[in-house]
Amino acid sequence: MKSLKTLVSLTALAVCMGAASMASAQSFSPANQSFTTNSGGTITVKSPSSFGAAVTCNISFTGKVRADGSAADITAATVSGSNQLCSLPHLTNLPWVLSPAGTVTNVGYTIAAIPPLIPATNCGPSTIAVALSNVTGGAALSATNQPLSGSCTVVTLSVTAPGVSIVP
Repeated sequence: MKSLKTLVSLTALAVCMGAASMASAQSFSPANQSFTTNSGGTITVKSPSSFGAAVTCNISFTGKVRADGSAADITAATVSGSNQLCSLPHLTNLPWVLSPAGTVTNVGYTIAAIPPLIPATNCGPSTIAVALSNVTGGAALSATNQPLSGSCTVVTLSVTAPGVSIVP
């Protein structure tokens, strides 16, 4: 009898935990929504090409929410800015996968060496943690101090995807 009570208790606990995890599953909406982040997005990185100094550039991502809302694929990005290094990155490992739980996987970029001025950079692929929030007109994505393999760091990242939202 005691083992039956234990079995019933464990089963009830497993069902409650499963229901709680399903309730906390986030997604993106609307499904199949293409997006390009607003102008004004910024990224600050440190890399071997900048000799470890922080360089701030403008950044804009293009992507699409998956049909089931489980993730968004970042298929392209444009980096620009007044610093000459902003025109040099070549993004690698696309698509990057944005999870509504707060990660971006496959993040990477390269910068070709310009001897003797700039050493080469080969960052990633890495997974970084991001913060996501719903803001007026879209979803905001930000990151702070996220390391990439290859001695690189995303110091800050801030972009907004209009027309996309995070569903808790």
